[in-house]
Amino acid sequence: MSALEAAEEILAKLTRAEKAQLLRWTASDLNDAFPGIESRPGVCGGEPCIVRTRIPVWVLDQARRLGVSEGELLRSYPTLRAEDLANAWAYVRSHRDEINRQIEDNEVD
Repeated sequence: MSALEAAEEILAKLTRAEKAQLLRWTASDLNDAFPGIESRPGVCGGEPCIVRTRIPVWVLDQARRLGVSEGELLRSYPTLRAEDLANAWAYVRSHRDEINRQIEDNEVD
C-alpha cells in the first residue's frame, strides 16, 4: 500500500474537525513550498535542487554572484529552463541565510 493510499484510509476515519486540522497543517507545510525546487535526502546532500536535475540552487546563485548571465547558465546547463532560474531566484530571496551557508560550506580553501 502506498503512503497516499494509507492516508486516504486514515482520512476516511477522521472527524470533520480532525480533517480541518489536517488541512491547516497541510496548508502551513505547503506555504513554504517552492515550485520547481526540491530537497531530497541522498540527492546532492539534501540541498535544494532544480527538479529533474541535480543542480543545487546555491550553485546557480554563486554563478550569478560571479557575473554569469542567465543566458550563460542556460547554455551551460542544457536541461535548465528560464522558469527554473526564476524559481531558483525566488527560493534564494526567501532562504538567503541557507544559501549563503551552503555557498560557504562548499567553498574550496
